[in-house]
Amino acid sequence: MITQVQRTIAIIGGTGAEGQGLALRFAKTGARVLIGSRDLEKAKEAARRVTEAAGGAVVEGGTNADAAAEAEIVVLTVPLAAQVAILKSIRDSFRPGAILVDTTVPLEVAIGGRVSRTLTLWDGSAAQQAARLAPPGIPVVAAFHSLSAAALADPDHPVDCDVLICGDSNEAKAIVRELAETIPGVRGIDAGPLDNARLLENAAVLLISLNLRYRVKHSGLRITGIDPHGASR
Repeated sequence: MITQVQRTIAIIGGTGAEGQGLALRFAKTGARVLIGSRDLEKAKEAARRVTEAAGGAVVEGGTNADAAAEAEIVVLTVPLAAQVAILKSIRDSFRPGAILVDTTVPLEVAIGGRVSRTLTLWDGSAAQQAARLAPPGIPVVAAFHSLSAAALADPDHPVDCDVLICGDSNEAKAIVRELAETIPGVRGIDAGPLDNARLLENAAVLLISLNLRYRVKHSGLRITGIDPHGASR
């Protein structure tokens, strides 16, 4: 298993609010964080902002392909409309043994619809679409859908939310759970195989709807009655 000291995390499409929020939280743990973008200058500027917000923890900016090539964990934080093209552009950049973490939510806004509704994808979910496009041997894990960008952007406060994690590799899920729990206030919960990712994506849209209804930016999920570190069935 990858240890925290050895870990390099690439945030692909990391110039957006969610990507920068995750980069900030991971940088605060001492991990090496790379922000990737199709625009190198945007990546460098986002990295500068996150470095400043993280109190000097160095965050680097580069192209998506260059960031992916250096990372053990590649976190995809892009809108649905960009997911396919970006995955194709970095497909040959993954290092052996890397993990792809997909955070994509298939919002109807991608085709001009409402931000609070989902699209039905041929593969079943955005994460399963990512798995179809990922290189052979690269496990795909769906995670981080429930974390609000607003909560992530405030490093002085714990994030009051669980992270549900789906995937077909137990080892990859364990590594992503460990990563999630470096964020203060977060529990990582194994939510089953990648086929369940559609449930995570729909839950994210529910949170968006709640944010709109209650005029907040930081609603989250807590799962009660289980010990996520206990034996699973």
